[in-house]
Amino acid sequence: MSMTPRQRWLHLLEGRAVDRIPADYQATDEVTQRLLQDLGCPDEEALWRRLGVDKRRWLEPGWKLPHHPDDPQADMWGVRYQRVDYGGGTYDEPCYHPLAAAQSPADVHAHRWPDPDDFDYQVITEAVEQDDGYYPIHAGHYEPFLIYGYMRGLEQSFVDLALYPDIADAILGHLFDFHYEQMQRIFEAGRGRIDLTWVAEDLGGQTGPLFSLETYRRFLLPHQIRMAELARSYDVHVMYHTDGAARPFLPDLIDRVGIEVLNPIQWRCPGMERERLVADFGARVVFHGSIDNQRTLAFGTVEDVAREVHESVEIYRQARWICAPCHNIQPVSPTENIVAMYEAIGECH
Repeated sequence: MSMTPRQRWLHLLEGRAVDRIPADYQATDEVTQRLLQDLGCPDEEALWRRLGVDKRRWLEPGWKLPHHPDDPQADMWGVRYQRVDYGGGTYDEPCYHPLAAAQSPADVHAHRWPDPDDFDYQVITEAVEQDDGYYPIHAGHYEPFLIYGYMRGLEQSFVDLALYPDIADAILGHLFDFHYEQMQRIFEAGRGRIDLTWVAEDLGGQTGPLFSLETYRRFLLPHQIRMAELARSYDVHVMYHTDGAARPFLPDLIDRVGIEVLNPIQWRCPGMERERLVADFGARVVFHGSIDNQRTLAFGTVEDVAREVHESVEIYRQARWICAPCHNIQPVSPTENIVAMYEAIGECH
């Protein structure tokens, strides 16, 4: 009997057999809109079914405010953005960092931080009550150092970790307190129907770690443990996102944070070779991603894409794997390559 996407996810997380290898999707808005047109799909639901995608359904509370209370051009953190055109589409990039001039923890505390009360959680309750159970439900996202970099400026954020730990503790403390309370309210509003959440942080770059293991354990690990414990107390499974060469952190993430799904497996980065990951961690974590969108999906042939999918199937045969691109598919990736990825995994049972 054919499973639903939610059944595939939950069976895989519980270590039970699935009817086929699940597939997931992540792409820029430009790519999704192009696929809708190229494949003649009237909406995204039709696209997922056309490609055989076991998509997560994303829910989030509604922000009640139109903008930051002190800045009509800023988001809830006080960050302003500018639209940047990269040729194939656009991104919103931070252009104003509200904590850039902070000199002390007192300056950090004086900032107008968002309040969990500023959100409407009833929208989550209404959504899960109306949900038909076909797709897994994903809600909540904790990735504090990403926001830290937006608020402080990325270079200064790393300087803080080395030279100004009191400022780092103050900022990370505010970010944790907000997210912990908000995540708790999200999970309560979900009434037991939220399946997955993100506990995330980019720990790896293209060629090596972004942090030392000591720095990670000092500033990020304790809060990640508490956030994952909160999720588990509501029977919510923990996904973890980190780009790049993050191998040194995986034992802590798996053994101490207790992550259940690792995304996105950029296997061409040092230490992230698929065979080694399966040998060392395959019994304890679900691998999510792996199909290279920096080279194969973007610049390979249809045959190259299919070959990489089949190669991954063999490598992950003794592990649990969800086939997906190793990050957001970019407009440079041809439609035929994207379709080839999903057709190839659909042929593997």
